[in-house]
Amino acid sequence: MSAGPREHRRHREHREQRGCGDEGSAAVEFLAVGVLLLVPLAYLVLTLGRLQAATFAAESGAREASRVLARTDGEDLARRRAEEAVVLALADQGFPAAPGALELECAADPCRSPEAVVAATVRVEVALPVLPGVVPVQVRRVAVADRFVGS
Repeated sequence: MSAGPREHRRHREHREQRGCGDEGSAAVEFLAVGVLLLVPLAYLVLTLGRLQAATFAAESGAREASRVLARTDGEDLARRRAEEAVVLALADQGFPAAPGALELECAADPCRSPEAVVAATVRVEVALPVLPGVVPVQVRRVAVADRFVGS
């Protein structure tokens, strides 16, 4: 047999008097779970964004440094300009240019010999948001000097 409407009403009133009502608890549970999921997700987005910016900065700096080294007359001038290109690329993404961030290699001596291969390697250390520690990012780009450079 099922209980009538009076029985249900009496049971509900008895629960409300004891303080067993569920009113408002779903919103609190939703907020708690939302915060528990949102904080790690926000940290992941911040970290991945910072790593992507470092990769973009290192790639841009390495590409331009290798091009400058392959196309600029005078090895000292070319090295200075390559370092300036890396500093500019890193600063554009908000990273300081640490000493030793750029490493230049030449397959020939002088670097600007016809069809000489030159390489630039850029290293950036990315500080993790909130946590101690760094993640190294390294990019290497190669360029070739012009065939008719001495003509």
